[in-house]
Amino acid sequence: MANITAQMVKELREKTSAGMLDCKKALAETDGDMEAAVTWLRERGIAKAVKKEGAVAAEGLCSYAINGNKCVVFELNSQTDFVAQNAKFVALIEQVGNIIVNSNASNTEEALAVESNGKTLETIILEASGVIGEKISLRRVAQITKSDSEVFGAYKHMGGRIVTISVLENGNAEVAKDIAMHVAALNPKYVSKADIPAAEIEKEREIILAAALNENATSAKPKPEQIIADKIVPGRLDKSLKESCLLSQAFVKNPDQTVEAYVNGAKAAVKTFVRLEVGEGIEKQVTDFAAEVAAQTAAFNK
Repeated sequence: MANITAQMVKELREKTSAGMLDCKKALAETDGDMEAAVTWLRERGIAKAVKKEGAVAAEGLCSYAINGNKCVVFELNSQTDFVAQNAKFVALIEQVGNIIVNSNASNTEEALAVESNGKTLETIILEASGVIGEKISLRRVAQITKSDSEVFGAYKHMGGRIVTISVLENGNAEVAKDIAMHVAALNPKYVSKADIPAAEIEKEREIILAAALNENATSAKPKPEQIIADKIVPGRLDKSLKESCLLSQAFVKNPDQTVEAYVNGAKAAVKTFVRLEVGEGIEKQVTDFAAEVAAQTAAFNK
């Protein structure tokens, strides 16, 4: 049996908005497996969806650089938000972007090996860490390319806490930026339902079916299981999948129309998008200040 900590319960609550006792029970039932606990809650109708893909706790900034038909998007982490707002850190962000976009690097490992003025990018970042006085690391790099007939749209939220890039065919810069802004706000996972892997669709169907059957079991007027599987589940599944797809979402600047309708009206087509948010998937150590002081006092009094 896994040791269920208060921090684990807190993280699950943040992901699902479920109650504390429900989260504790879910973690106990799944032996502390966070992903399985989310599924356990969803199957029982306690949590409708995951609010976050992971604990967002690391500091730093995301940014991008464009050179012709190539764009690089990257995340540079620092240990504190204070340093992320430092002028030297912001200047380093710009330097890193220029170095990567003018190279052939398409991932983090390749980017760190790129040389500029006789130094690798890894060395440049390491030296900057010494000057700024805090550990700085290049965490993620993504490269996006387009054709001459396509256009990039770029959007930064809160100075780089979130950065999004969209690629549109036959569109213009304004429409492309609108799409990038929408992606930042609503965080879709895919462009359309056709892009969702079959295994993910099947997993979602199983979760929805289990939730519907549990709901039916406590209903005053239960329905035949076949009716649930054939009539109710498909509708709920379709709704869930649409919520994760860009084109079927309500457009953030005009909720009365879908993104697809907006793009079609501009005679454009969305080819792809990339969205980075600072600290996605990183769990920062949480310090109990009172406990830390108590421990230090106890050590001092020994």
